[in-house]
Amino acid sequence: MFPTTRWTLILDSHRGGEAEKAALEQLCATYWKPVYFFLRRKGLSPAAAEDAVQGFFLHLLERDFLPRLDPARGRFRSYLLRALEHYLVNLHERDSALKRGGGYRFVPLDVALAEQELPAAPEPPLDAFEKEWALGLMERALLRLRGEYEDGTRKGRADVVLRFFGLEEAPSYAEAAAACGMTAPQFKAALHRARARFREILREEVAATVDDDADGEREIGDLVRALS
Repeated sequence: MFPTTRWTLILDSHRGGEAEKAALEQLCATYWKPVYFFLRRKGLSPAAAEDAVQGFFLHLLERDFLPRLDPARGRFRSYLLRALEHYLVNLHERDSALKRGGGYRFVPLDVALAEQELPAAPEPPLDAFEKEWALGLMERALLRLRGEYEDGTRKGRADVVLRFFGLEEAPSYAEAAAACGMTAPQFKAALHRARARFREILREEVAATVDDDADGEREIGDLVRALS
C-alpha cells in the first residue's frame, strides 16, 4: 500500500529479470503522476502523455536504467527528471509506447483523475512536476500514518486525527477527544505526537530518494517551496 522507492531498493534490483521489472513497476506506480503532469504541461494530449509515461518507464528498462543508477549522483527526483527530459528530446525518433511495448503497461494509470487535478497544477512543466512530486510525498506519508492507526500502533481514530492535517475542516478538541475516547488534554498530546510522527515519516520518504542528510534537507526545502 505504501510504496517506498529507496536507493537501496533500486540498487538491490541489479539481479535483472523479474526483480528489475518489479522495481521499475514500483517506480512507475509511485512517480507516474509527476511525469504525466510534466508531459501535459509540455503540451502533450492526455492520450499522448499516457503513452509517453508508459514509454518512458519502458525506455528506462530497455536501457538498463536501474543498474546504472548511482546514489552518489544526488537526488533521485533530479535524476529521474534529467532522464525524462533526455527521453523527450529523442521522443520524435521513437515509436509510441504502445507500439514499442506491444501493448504492455507497467501499471494502470488513473488518467481521468489526473486530468481532474491538472488545472490546479502550475503552468510551467518543471513546477507542475515538482508540485505533484511533493503532493505524492505528502500523500504517502499520510497513508503510512493512517496505517499506524489502523494496525493499532497508535491510539485514536485516524479519520478524526487526520482532520487536523488540513484534509478537511477539523472538529473542536473536545469533539475530537470524545470521538477518540480521550480527555481534551490527552487528545492534544496524542495529536502533538502524531504531527511529530508525520514529520518523521516525511523525512524517511525524502531520505529514500537522496544520498545524504544534507541533500535531504535541501530536498525538503525545495518541496516545501513547490507546495507554496
